[in-house]
Amino acid sequence: MASPTPALVTQRGARRLPQLALLALCAAYLLPGLFGRDPWRHADLIAFGQMAAMADGRTSWLAPALGGVAGDTALLPHWLGAAAILLLQPLMDAPLAARLAFALLLALALALTWATSYHLALTDAAQPLPFAFGGEAEPVDYAHAIADASVLALIATLGLLQLGHETTPELAQLACATLFLYALAAAPFRRWQPRLAAAAALPLLAGSGAPTMAVIIGLAGTEVCRRSAYPAVQALRRWVLGATAAAALLALLLGTWHWRASPPQWGDLLAIPRQWLWFMWPAWPLALWTLWRWRHYLGHRHLAVPLVVVGAGLAANLAMAGSDRALLLALPGLAVIAAFALPTLQRSASAAIDWFSMFFFTGAAITIWVLYSAMQTGTPAKPAANIAKLAPGFTPHFSAPALAAATAGTLAWLWLVRWRTGRHREALWKSLVLPAGGVALCWLLTMTLLLPPLDYARSNRALVQRIAGHVRPGDCIAAPHAAPSLVAALEVLGSWRVDATPTATQGTCAILLRSGVTTKAPAIAGWTLQAAVRRPTDRSEQTWIYRRPAAGG
Repeated sequence: MASPTPALVTQRGARRLPQLALLALCAAYLLPGLFGRDPWRHADLIAFGQMAAMADGRTSWLAPALGGVAGDTALLPHWLGAAAILLLQPLMDAPLAARLAFALLLALALALTWATSYHLALTDAAQPLPFAFGGEAEPVDYAHAIADASVLALIATLGLLQLGHETTPELAQLACATLFLYALAAAPFRRWQPRLAAAAALPLLAGSGAPTMAVIIGLAGTEVCRRSAYPAVQALRRWVLGATAAAALLALLLGTWHWRASPPQWGDLLAIPRQWLWFMWPAWPLALWTLWRWRHYLGHRHLAVPLVVVGAGLAANLAMAGSDRALLLALPGLAVIAAFALPTLQRSASAAIDWFSMFFFTGAAITIWVLYSAMQTGTPAKPAANIAKLAPGFTPHFSAPALAAATAGTLAWLWLVRWRTGRHREALWKSLVLPAGGVALCWLLTMTLLLPPLDYARSNRALVQRIAGHVRPGDCIAAPHAAPSLVAALEVLGSWRVDATPTATQGTCAILLRSGVTTKAPAIAGWTLQAAVRRPTDRSEQTWIYRRPAAGG
């Protein structure tokens, strides 16, 4: 005899989160960071540089490169960004066009997380325990409440915050993994949508640079389908197997099979658990509680389905020595599992989450406002001095729209805190309102009030501007073995033609760039040192500019 379900939910507890409020919260999470900034250094800038090169015709769409050096083999996300640039560039600049396309991917991941949780909560094993005299939650209302909670849990997860707002292939992988979750979850209730979703999700995941992940979750999903008691789910098994084979074949054709595993070293044994603690917060404590309280139901769909991607994401993170981008794919499944903790959560635990969230995010918001005041007025003096020290050369400027958006977000947060501290104890999703709202608030404040100094520090524009003082427009720059983010900055922000191949010094370029952490410029035969520059916020690395003597100047 099956153990009784641990969920006890009244009809009042299954009240839905108002749709307008949920959409407003998602908008507050998605839109900040889209406007008014450059692509940031490292992965964001590298991916955008390849997309821009494809859109401008400077590199092949089948083998994207930066400065003649082959780049990431995740073709489909780069095609998406390049296509968005081509379609939208007459209306907006290229970085915004690419970011808009990837913001839609994040919105799709949120929507699919909602749909996944909704269908899983409709299954018999996930439903709350019936009351002796009635009054328990209706199945559809309960499923709506669980789905709303899963979206709040995903928004609240700290690991999604930065990586979810970049133009990198991992965001496309996130959307594909969530689409596969939806396919497994909706199979008992839909006929063609899950089949088409499964058939598309795994090949798209492989084409987005994660073929091994596609094969692993495909095989695990096949086993989940095989064990299911639903005939429709068992029928989905053939589609999942076919999609897994198609993903492997596509990866073979695109040449994306690369062994990226790097077993963790002894130093990673503590670093990886610390990463898990903050990256998956606050979903992981709730998910662990779910697994404990629903431990007799681990083989049922509402837990087995999300565990497919959670297990694969955690394993990939370990195999890649703590890669946070591999861990990103576990977050939607983790949010789904966390949502099922709420029907079993004790009132004291719910209150602890609320009070911690209220004090932590209110304190963070106050800190951001103090930094903004110091940046604009010089008061308080110590934060102003710290900003000037961390971002030397930065000149603050006032933006009325940014201030208005930050003020509106802060007032919304105060209203939300007042609402939550009132007598609103029934709603199932109530414990995740403040964590999700607090993350959205801090992201909004950071991307409005602190965006100028943050963009100044994380963009390569200031370095490109200093290089431009010594390099003429239209010059060809040889940058052998240069970091891909520097090459992307030179091509995108400086509009120079760059040769980053190992033999670039033997080419026709008149300018040579070398970077290093030493203070003494290396002597290079056949080249004359012209200048040394560095990023204003970088105290270690320096870039030396050389010119061929025969080239003049």
